[in-house]
Amino acid sequence: MTEESQDAQKAAHLRDARELDAGALRALAHPLRVQIYDILSQFGPQTASSLAEQLGESSGVTSYHLRALAKHSLIREIPDRGTARERWWERPQGAVSMASPDAVKTPAGRAASQVVLAEFYRRRNRQLEDFLARVGRQDPADWSAMLSSATVRMTDAQFEEVAQALDEVISDAANRFRDQEGEGVRPFTIRTDMFPLTDHEESS
Repeated sequence: MTEESQDAQKAAHLRDARELDAGALRALAHPLRVQIYDILSQFGPQTASSLAEQLGESSGVTSYHLRALAKHSLIREIPDRGTARERWWERPQGAVSMASPDAVKTPAGRAASQVVLAEFYRRRNRQLEDFLARVGRQDPADWSAMLSSATVRMTDAQFEEVAQALDEVISDAANRFRDQEGEGVRPFTIRTDMFPLTDHEESS
């Protein structure tokens, strides 16, 4: 791939990213809805019944939240799959920003964004903890995982450079493998944690 085509792919990725407006953020700002949204993101199409089983809720509850998410185009029904009694839902493809500048200008928008982000990362952190609990007694060589942490000292400009490089790697993987199917294919979650430490944390 040429440098020009790489730049074009990155520009398209950024251009196509959906910034959730205040209404969509408020619709998503419920712990159960964030979990439903994330399950659809990670594992693909689901029904109200399959979500209810995973979340320990009734299908009536999950169906209600699915309709609320669909009202703001956060998810959509798959019209040619399922029946009138068993509807299938999916999350549209593409990057989504849960902290868009316009949405967080108001106190309500900031509060909704905080609820969404907190629940999203709470769920992802639980997944990491569950993984570590499952494989804790296994040989690390048998893990299909990469767990890495480092503390570095950077300027803001250097942070931006590293963050951009990491984003490009993750975006490339998402674009190449998002729809992949076949033997041995399973979902992986990719995370990047990079943030400044407080003075207390640096000295502790």
